[in-house]
Formats: sequence, C-alpha cells, structure tokens
Amino acid sequence: MIRIFSHYVSKTAFILLLLEVLILLVAASMASALWQAEPLQGAGPDLYLSSLAFALVIVFSMSALGMYQHRSREDIRNSLLRIMPSFALGFGLLSLLFYLVPTIDFARGGSLIFLFGGVGVLLTRLVVFTSAESAMLESRLILVGAGALARECIELAASKIGYHKFTVVGCVDVPGEECCVPSSALLPGGPSLLVLARRYDAREIVVSVNDRRNGAFPARQLLECALGGVRVVDAATFFEREACQIRIDSLQPSYLVYGGGFDQSFVRAASKRVFDLVASAAICVAALPVMLLTALWVHREDGGPVFYQQERVGKDGKIFKVLKFRSMRHDAEKDGTPIWAATDDPRVTRVGHWIRKLRIDELPQMLNVLRGEMSFVGPRPERAFFVEQLKAQVPYYDVRHSIKPGVTGLAQVRYQYGASVDDAVQKLQYDMYYVKNNSLFLDLLILLDTVQVVLFGKGGR
Repeated sequence: MIRIFSHYVSKTAFILLLLEVLILLVAASMASALWQAEPLQGAGPDLYLSSLAFALVIVFSMSALGMYQHRSREDIRNSLLRIMPSFALGFGLLSLLFYLVPTIDFARGGSLIFLFGGVGVLLTRLVVFTSAESAMLESRLILVGAGALARECIELAASKIGYHKFTVVGCVDVPGEECCVPSSALLPGGPSLLVLARRYDAREIVVSVNDRRNGAFPARQLLECALGGVRVVDAATFFEREACQIRIDSLQPSYLVYGGGFDQSFVRAASKRVFDLVASAAICVAALPVMLLTALWVHREDGGPVFYQQERVGKDGKIFKVLKFRSMRHDAEKDGTPIWAATDDPRVTRVGHWIRKLRIDELPQMLNVLRGEMSFVGPRPERAFFVEQLKAQVPYYDVRHSIKPGVTGLAQVRYQYGASVDDAVQKLQYDMYYVKNNSLFLDLLILLDTVQVVLFGKGGR
C-alpha cells in the first residue's frame, strides 16, 4: 500500500490505473492515425487532445462503475462483463463532451478506437491480475498477541480479496492475555521475534495486544525486529491501512493525539468550500429536471408536502435543519419519538422507496451545502435524539462532529444503511478514518464511489 495525500491506495491498483491510461492513449492515437491513413508523426494537436480526452473519460467511467475496486477473481469473462458497461458509459460521456467541445473529435477513429482500447484494457488487466496473485507479491505477517484483536486481524485477512494480498503466518501468544484464536494459529516459541520472522519469511509484525504495560510485552524484541528490517505496526495502523477504518476496539487515545492527520488548516477549509460550492451548484443545475419530476411525483401520490425538514447535528454539535424530499407518510412518527429506519420500512411510500433507492431524496441537501451547513463529502449528519444515545454508548463518537457533515461520505459508500447502534459503530470507524485523513483527493474518490452507489442502488432503504 502507498499513501497519496494521507489516503492508503493499493500499489497494484495505482499501477493498473497508470498502465490503462497509457494503453488508452496509445489505442486512441493508433486508431485515429489508421482511420486517417496517415502516420502518427503527422498528427496534429487535436489528435492528442482527443486521445487524452478519450483516455480520461474511459478511466473515469471504469472508476465510477467500480472497476478499480477488486472484489473477486478476474478472468476473461468477468473482465468483459465489467469493461462493456464502462465503455458504454464512456461513449455517452464522450458524445456529450464532443457536443460541448467540437474540437475534441473521438469519432474520427471510428469503432477502432473502442476496439483497440477495450482489447488493450482487457489484456492489461489479465496480466496485472495474474501477476498480483503471485506469491512474490504476497505480504506475510506475524501477529504479536492471540486475543480478540488478533482474531479480528485474522478475519480481516481471510475476507480480504482486494489487490493487496496478505497472509497471517500465525500468532505469538503473550502471557496474561486471553487466547481467542485457534491453537493451529499459534506459532511455536522461538529465540526471538526476529528469528521467527526470518524463519517464516514474514515481512511485517502487527502488534495486536491491548495491554502493553504487561511485563510480558516483548518491547525489546519488537525494537530488534525494527532494526533488523522487519516492519512493525500496531493493530490500529493495520486496520486503518487495510480496511480504511479506525477501529474503536483497538484504539489508544495516544494514536489520535500523535498519529497525525486531522487537517483543519485554512488551505484545506478554503479548498473544500470551493469544491462544495462548485459541485453542489453543478448538481443543482444538472439534476433540476429530476428534482422537478420528483416533486410532482411526491405531491401526486398523497397530496402531502414535497419537502421534509429534520433537525440534525452538524459541526461542533450545532443543530440545523436538513432538507430532503419526503419519502415517508405524514404520520411516520405520530408520537414524536424518533425511530430507526428498517429494511422494507412500512412507513416508506411507493415513491419514497424509489427515490431512496436512487438517493434522489438527498438532492435538496445541495441547498444545505450552499448555505454552509453541510459539506458535499463528510460524515452523514445524525438526529440529535440518536446522537445523545450514541455518545453515551460509543467511545469517540463526538469526533465525527469536528468537521461539517456531508451529503455523501466514506461510510455511505463502504457500508450499508445504518439502522442500529451496531451499524453506527461500524460507520463511525469509517467516519473517523475520513476525519483523520480527509483531503480533496479522498473527496474525489468518494464521489466516484457515490456514482456507483447511485447507479446500482446500493445501501438504500
């Protein structure tokens, strides 16, 4: 993994992106040159501009449809099923771009430009994925500790099927800690951790011990590993890197204080505000027809109000009213007591079911963004009634209120709809990662993931 503007990115995914941009540029240039029956050396600036536009739009389309989120084993069939809709979306976007900027003419390459590009992307992915599954690129690690935290690390390794492959070789039991892993996962005792790491060819040691003041904690041996070239990290850093979460159960207060991040500088605040204004204004204009049709649809179903205002908790705990299209009945909360939304909630109207699934009900929140009450990307604002409950039950819950809430966020694109305290804990771990590592780069990645969530209706209730 590498860090780009504080966000962890897979090396394999990053290399794949660069290779595909290069392949698409070459494919577009070659197709255009062959179509015009003239050598590439004589190509004018319009050809290179069109090729660049083609490459960037196709990569954007593949990103929006989740092609850089490796979730399963790739073969020719799966790759084709993922490439075809991405190129179809790219064709639509390029057609719109050509209409707006006539000098960008991708059509002069005919169907060759898409044929060359598709074949190039397919071959690149097969080569990269085959290489990524090689044992040479696999990270082997040892866990110091065999408690509940070590068990969670093993479960994360077992469920991880992304680009960055890692294998837990085993656990080193620390006296005084309850053993929560199978006996088969325990490594035999050795002279030292460094000798053990070299014996099992482990490149990294993850410290998964909660009580480090225990006299049995091998601090000197860990120092020896670090000096001997074996990377040593704690479990909090491991989860932050591999799962984009700051785990509550493995968190030490010192990690938040000394762990870096939490950029609240003037430059970050100014760039985020400019981004919010541009993005929200653009979406308001682009989605205006959809919003007008939705307003008419909501009103016609039961004659009730189109919009719904609800008090939410914003930055620094300030209360504001979030604006949404109404998706529930008038009497959704007759006694005035807030209720968690449930799967197939009977209070949701027929229109509400669809606008929730497609996230259309969130569009009026662009006005909250323009007013400065919300940001475009950030933790989702929660109701004050639930916030008081969660603050009493969940450690560090108030950390998410140190920045403006967002229309979309990392928790929204990585986790299901939250409807319980357990869900709130899971989402908080993503929110804390965003608060700690937020940047314009991460905002853009979350927006790309949001496109996929909206297109495929993920997480709506």
